[in-house]
Amino acid sequence: MDYTAAVITMSDKGSRGERVDTSGPAIAKMLEEAGYKVVFTRLIPDDFNEITDTLKYCADELDVFLCCTTGGTGFAPRDVTPEATLSVVEKLTPGIPEAMRAESMKITPNGCLSRDVAGIRGRTLIVNLPGSKKASTENLAAVLKPIRHGIEVLRELSHDCGEHHHHHES
Repeated sequence: MDYTAAVITMSDKGSRGERVDTSGPAIAKMLEEAGYKVVFTRLIPDDFNEITDTLKYCADELDVFLCCTTGGTGFAPRDVTPEATLSVVEKLTPGIPEAMRAESMKITPNGCLSRDVAGIRGRTLIVNLPGSKKASTENLAAVLKPIRHGIEVLRELSHDCGEHHHHHES
């Protein structure tokens, strides 16, 4: 069975052809190397409605296992990816961006400025990643293994009922 994935890049400049998107392709390559089949990639402007429509399409129509976004998560006035993501997810998965920020903080104090969020819509896990190629791939690398486990539980592909982290040493 294919573990399907989508990669969406939010960039006003990129969508106008003023900047080449390096993050999206780098994330797609990482996902493919991790065994995902990337079935959808798109470059869109930093527009709230366009982001929500694209996220809904990936989750509701394509039913992808994992949807990664890159860009639009900073402090700039046009950065609305987290807000758009929060408006479409049904469940939050705060540990994923917490782990990414913890990893980023080891590299730069500016890691604390990341506004990335993650959550579940239907049976799709949506994960925001930063806009830069370096930061987005570092962040994804930090959570790729646990994300896979989460997806297996979400899709009921795992016999583990999600209680693995509650076992106590006797």
